Amino acid sequence: MRATTSATASAGGMPLLRETGRLFFAMAPYLCTATVLLGSWQYASTQINPIFFPSPVKVLSAVWRLNTEGNFFMHVGTSFWRILAGFLLGSAVGIPVGVLMGMKLSVRWSLEPYVQFFRFIPAIAMVIFAISWFGSGENSKIFIIVFGTIFVVVLNAEAGVHNVALNRIRAAQCLGAGQGQIFRHVILPSAVPFILTGMRIAMGNAFATIISAELLASEKGIGHLLAVSQLFLETDVTFVVVVSLGIMGFTTDRIFRLLITRFGGEYVT
Repeated sequence: MRATTSATASAGGMPLLRETGRLFFAMAPYLCTATVLLGSWQYASTQINPIFFPSPVKVLSAVWRLNTEGNFFMHVGTSFWRILAGFLLGSAVGIPVGVLMGMKLSVRWSLEPYVQFFRFIPAIAMVIFAISWFGSGENSKIFIIVFGTIFVVVLNAEAGVHNVALNRIRAAQCLGAGQGQIFRHVILPSAVPFILTGMRIAMGNAFATIISAELLASEKGIGHLLAVSQLFLETDVTFVVVVSLGIMGFTTDRIFRLLITRFGGEYVT
């Protein structure tokens, strides 16, 4: 009886062991890269003046000091909320506009000149306008992030609709599908990979834009911390801001990929 129980427990533990092994091998490249990066960073900090290139330990100490004295994670949460709000709003507007531009020639001719014009204007150039129009509150920051993300989503959604195979549309028409059915079952599924790719690129733009949005007229956020650290030559705080942005961006991208895997795994790249 004991032998049977032991064999059952052993068999039950095998799936857990396999899952642990898969997780380890999945994380191994990241762990190796992080080890090499931290080692190189530590070595470089011994060769360069620590005032200009602080060590990882000093940067970690700066995180502790900032959280003790100035609520560092509150600044991170504020910036992340602004990024998320601007990204979601830009995507919510950009996706239907891009789909309409791809489906309707008249809409494309009407809007494409404006999209092509404004997408080449960097978001930082809109900071002064944003403050003039929306004041120095949250709306101005979110507007700048929306401006930096919306056009990427529009162009990718339009490209996705344009790349729908005509044979699929004609086949659906031959089977008696109406315009609504063709859109739901042919055009939209074919455009989803392009839309998701555009959203991932737009997310990167949102993280790149947040510093510009918070550098002026902001008392909270990691952009505010960056401006203060540069003013007082606190290089360790500058490193904290840069590393925090990288970690936030990487984590958000992983979560976004997991959501895509959960709700449409075939579109993950």
